Amino acid sequence: MKKGILVIFHVLTALTMLAQQATEIAIIPQPVSLEKREGQFLFTAQTRIEAADRNPDALRVASFFAAQVRKATGYAAVVQTTPAATRTNVISFTLNKAEEADLGNEGYRLEIWPTGAVVKANKVAGLFYGMQTLLQLFPKDIESKTVVAKKSWALPAVRVTDYPRFAWRGLMFDVSRHFFTKAQVKEFIDDMVRYKYNLLHLHLTDDQGWRIEIKSLPKLTSVGAWRVDKTGTFGGFSNPEADEPRTYGGFYTHEDIRELVQYAGDRFVNILPEIDIPGHSMAAVAAYPELSCTPGTYRVNSGEKFMQWNGDGTFYALIDNTLCPANENVYTFMDKVFTEVAELFPFGYIHMGGDECAKNFWEKSDAIRQLMEKEKLKDLHEVQSYFVKRMGKIIESKGKKMMGWDEILEGGLAPGAAVMSWRGIKGGKEAAAAGHEVVMSPNSNVYIDLMQGDGAIEPPVYSTVRLKSAYQFEPVPDGVNPTLIKGGQANLWTEQIYNMRHLQYMVWPRSFAVAEAVWSPKAKKDWNNFIGRVEQHFQRYDVAEKKYARSMYDPIISASKTSAGALKVELTTEVEGLDIYYSFDNSFPDRFYPKYTGAITPPKDAVTLKVVTYKGKQEVGRQMAIPVAELMKRAEKKK
Repeated sequence: MKKGILVIFHVLTALTMLAQQATEIAIIPQPVSLEKREGQFLFTAQTRIEAADRNPDALRVASFFAAQVRKATGYAAVVQTTPAATRTNVISFTLNKAEEADLGNEGYRLEIWPTGAVVKANKVAGLFYGMQTLLQLFPKDIESKTVVAKKSWALPAVRVTDYPRFAWRGLMFDVSRHFFTKAQVKEFIDDMVRYKYNLLHLHLTDDQGWRIEIKSLPKLTSVGAWRVDKTGTFGGFSNPEADEPRTYGGFYTHEDIRELVQYAGDRFVNILPEIDIPGHSMAAVAAYPELSCTPGTYRVNSGEKFMQWNGDGTFYALIDNTLCPANENVYTFMDKVFTEVAELFPFGYIHMGGDECAKNFWEKSDAIRQLMEKEKLKDLHEVQSYFVKRMGKIIESKGKKMMGWDEILEGGLAPGAAVMSWRGIKGGKEAAAAGHEVVMSPNSNVYIDLMQGDGAIEPPVYSTVRLKSAYQFEPVPDGVNPTLIKGGQANLWTEQIYNMRHLQYMVWPRSFAVAEAVWSPKAKKDWNNFIGRVEQHFQRYDVAEKKYARSMYDPIISASKTSAGALKVELTTEVEGLDIYYSFDNSFPDRFYPKYTGAITPPKDAVTLKVVTYKGKQEVGRQMAIPVAELMKRAEKKK
């Protein structure tokens, strides 16, 4: 009997250890191969950190690792370059003497035994990404900014082989609509590299601010970088008064840009600069109004309405916010801009925007009509194409390749241009079919400025991209030559983002999903497995005191009409295993309230539906309240 009890005890102990080990291993993005082994490695104050062979690049990565673990453990975590006499209790960062073909330039192998760990790679970038995976295998408290006392730093024994699916793994950061400081951009870089992103797309200019110093055009920053400070709902602000001070804004000097480029480069991130033209140019025109087709006085937009959006994808400008393609001075101006931009950013591409260019003022321009006659341009799309092609030649003359949003396809694509496809995947497919390079960033999946859940509870934006939609992002559409798809990226526009805390809320966890789409093998996609790992990274973010969205737990609320005309409300969740509870009596529901099991109809006099989700006995969703009148509106729209 005692033997039986002992056997059961050991089995239960083994199962418990395996379960604990399984919960410890929550790597994002999912690696190519992960083999679990028996045992654990204990990281202690005596653990040696080695940069093997005294390689300066390996030393840099090992130093990044040591700096991170030092904060939470309080250990000295000194990096050494001389091999230890014994190989016990050592973490080593080593470059392969003979390159391993499967690892490429960014791949790595990570092995952890009870006696130590080693990260190996062909190139230093691979060591860096292996280091990020190693950090994710530490307990969550490693994310602490202060020392965690009396903590056992146990890492599961594993063997990981990993390399990226795509070379272009990007996040776009709009620093024009709201300005973010150099320190905040560095913080953004630090967060993105943890999930193996390697491309920071900086949206540097727009109607609301010009954010990069151009020394040959000083008014771009003395005028174009500043506007009236307003808080509220962007796009609905009152028009600034003539005497209101232009105190909000800022810009990056040449020295700032060089510092950011170096900081990013040290972390294996390229920076893609975007100068958005010919539309989205109000800040430039405010500084140099002679560049417009429409003479007048302009100001940097402060968030007041100046575009009319028709809801069907069409729009027109209430104020001309474009550079004039018929004005030769514009091309001289842009040559000066791109000369300085090309000198500051070593990356091989410059993004020239080209999106959402309102042409209604061009229709009224005599200069545009004369240009069309001279160049035999059939329509205004060809006028924009004429402009884009000239931009391509200027950019090429600086030794760079031009990239633009998919609108640059309209009227004919400039030779050699690369396309960033944002209006779905159609533009990307068209560009690839014509033999052009493509980066996929469809707004249906990777626009992380959009709402993450129901508009009843999310900060208001015009549309929604839920976490599951982000996870469904696939950069290579069927029928497209995959060699022309450079990769993908998520785009963060900041009209409604005023500070870093809200920025974090919008970026995470949707950027976990995009990271997995551009790094991990397509065959390894598994939504439920991903959610389990996201939940563990939520715990890490709690320790790090970073903000994130829990919107994935909130129910999806659908309203429609029955055949008899009654309101029918259906509730679903994108995360499995949740229970939904609701009320119509104006009180806040918990798990002792009615549980949703099927479509519900509000009682005759009910005013508000309130819902909340639970996982077992734990409340995980937010309390949501939606007026029945709003549900009726949704039902009417659905008809």
